[in-house]
Amino acid sequence: MFERYPTDRVSLERDCDLEFVIASGPGGQHRNKVESGVRLTHRPTGVVVMATERRSQHSNRDVAYERMAERLEERQRIRTPRRPTRPTAGSRIRRLDSKRLLSTRKRLRSLPFND
Repeated sequence: MFERYPTDRVSLERDCDLEFVIASGPGGQHRNKVESGVRLTHRPTGVVVMATERRSQHSNRDVAYERMAERLEERQRIRTPRRPTRPTAGSRIRRLDSKRLLSTRKRLRSLPFND
């Protein structure tokens, strides 16, 4: 079917390339000159995540590993196929009744046409 990838921290550290970047955005002088942003690339799948919210490289690294684990979990989740369904007879009747009522209201809003 598909290959499962472990999402624990040790396995992620082994399978990911860690890259430090200068984070753009607000944060002032300290953020603009220090490479505090973290970019993780999961080599087996090619999934890339970034964390640049904090000024601290260590906290950004932790957030990036958490995001990578979430992304891999989501990717490996088995989705149940959707079954097409039809509207029930009662819901069809209710929908048509509400449309009929709305059209009547709109018709009553207009002024009567006089010759």
